[in-house]
Amino acid sequence: MAPSARRPVHRRALALGALSLAGALTLSACGFSESGGSASGSSDSGEAKTHTVKTAMGDVEVPVNPERVVVLDTGELDSALTLGVQPVGGTHSASEDSFPSYLPTSRTKDIKQVGEIANPNLETVASLKPDLILTSKVRDGDRYEQLKAIAPTVMTESTGSAWKENFQLHAEALGKQAEAKKVVADYDAHVAKVTEAVGGKEKAAATEVNFVRFVEGADIRIYGKQNYIGSILADLGMGRPAITDKAKDGFSYDVSPEKIDLADADVVFTSTYGDPAKAGTTKTMNSGLWKNLKASKDGKVFKVDDRLWIAGIGYTAADKILDEFQAKMTG
Repeated sequence: MAPSARRPVHRRALALGALSLAGALTLSACGFSESGGSASGSSDSGEAKTHTVKTAMGDVEVPVNPERVVVLDTGELDSALTLGVQPVGGTHSASEDSFPSYLPTSRTKDIKQVGEIANPNLETVASLKPDLILTSKVRDGDRYEQLKAIAPTVMTESTGSAWKENFQLHAEALGKQAEAKKVVADYDAHVAKVTEAVGGKEKAAATEVNFVRFVEGADIRIYGKQNYIGSILADLGMGRPAITDKAKDGFSYDVSPEKIDLADADVVFTSTYGDPAKAGTTKTMNSGLWKNLKASKDGKVFKVDDRLWIAGIGYTAADKILDEFQAKMTG
């Protein structure tokens, strides 16, 4: 999960502005109300206009076919585009001013920037007149009241390792359950193909893989099993070194450059969040400790894109990761 730099926000002013603008928007756009009295109304043809979705914040009435969706994290963006939904607005990470490059520019160029992840501009969000907002409690739980005043807001509990469950909730909110079923089936088939390509289940299990992330302003992270990339490695049946069992909350075991030898494995994937010089990537990977890693000596250290392997958090990202994993492991 990428760190987010939070700039000071005049929350009270933003909230008042968003609430005043949002009142008319939400009632006219989708008939949403906190009581749900008009939310489950029917059209002249007798078809329901909304349906109930169970979220981390309780039951929420959402439009059956939302047309103006705002996504407030990379996982939600990946889910929407994977399911064929074009968001009208989205957030970007604190270290970037654009959407992840692994996504087709043709699909992201018309998405309005609405601020940073975990720090969206509520006035900009409201100005887009959304009929659905997708985010998570861990990112925007403290803004839930303001967001739901703008449009029905579907929050998952968290992000990262729960990405598959989150995708199912996104699909339900977007009315794309059938499409989601195909996406999952295709992913499972892709996993099986890659596992076979790297030597089959037994060889995969016998090959220990580590993921090391260099983070500007923080210690080096040896990723555990309870995160996005950890779940993909588990799907592939790859072995994981014992150090991963020491990861705090299963997420990561953080070390200084002087203890980078703890990251040793048969294969090591690395990524960097922020400036490689400031994150210590360059210095650490030029050190004797790093060069003495088994993976280093065997030529099995692979640098990958942080915004894809760590921040993608969705099925489109996962498919690209699987392709890259296969290419590097068999190249």
